[in-house]
Amino acid sequence: MVAKTILKLLGVAPDATGHGEKLIAATGALLAIAATMATSLHVVGAPGAALLVASMGASAVLLFAVPHGALSQPWALVGGHLVSASIGVSCATFVPDPYVAGPLAVALAIFAMHHLRCIHPPGGATALAAVVGGAEVHALGYQFVLTPVLLNVGIMLLVAVVVNYPFPWRRYPAALKPVPAVRLPEVQAQLGHADFSYALREIGSYLDITEDDLARVYRLARKHASRVSDEDAMAPGNYYSNGEFGDGLSVRKVLSLDGDAVSYRIVAGEGEGNDGTASRTEFMSWQSYEVISADGAWHRIMPAR
Repeated sequence: MVAKTILKLLGVAPDATGHGEKLIAATGALLAIAATMATSLHVVGAPGAALLVASMGASAVLLFAVPHGALSQPWALVGGHLVSASIGVSCATFVPDPYVAGPLAVALAIFAMHHLRCIHPPGGATALAAVVGGAEVHALGYQFVLTPVLLNVGIMLLVAVVVNYPFPWRRYPAALKPVPAVRLPEVQAQLGHADFSYALREIGSYLDITEDDLARVYRLARKHASRVSDEDAMAPGNYYSNGEFGDGLSVRKVLSLDGDAVSYRIVAGEGEGNDGTASRTEFMSWQSYEVISADGAWHRIMPAR
């Protein structure tokens, strides 16, 4: 129990990817970094190349270990590096103190990537490399954005497409991954931790989301899809649930409606037996759907179709 708590605090999440998947990721990174290292050494020499290749190494982790992640997609890769490189060169040019130019370059790069929707963490390293890369990098000026940055980004992108292409489950870009149009039957059963673990194992590729996050997204989406939107449907004596599972479940019974005020009693969940008052808007925002008690459990009342 203590070990599980420590692992959770450290953020150690289960990894459902197989050994073959890990080998593909490592092979792709090997090829991409070998090519970009050779390019950077040729263009800027060893000192400047070391910093630049470091940022490409971070990109390799995203492109080959998490190929379907939002931070790994082509616009994030290309836009993130080029925008950051441009900002880094500008700071190196117009801010003489590197102890000011470096932090400023990274901060502005993050700000720009946010607004341009091309967040790519290694871009911060590229911006910094433009400032602290040494005389070889500074001598390039804005040429640094094209060679070696754009050239290296092009190599990374090409290798990512080629290495991932033979494997249908890891198409790159992610938009090329086929998604069959299947109409799913309506499932009344509640999904649990074991269901999400199974789904992640079946996908195979590494996804940058935890089982807990996935469960929370599911609960919120289910809550939104089933939310009672007609306030006139509320009436004294009705029961409403927040749509959560297990210990998070809460059920309230409407006691009375007085203008905009809703008086209720908590009949299940934390605070059971306590009475409360909320505005109609607050109550509607809290609840997910109407329920009824049967066979010792709370069951959703399905709306008429």
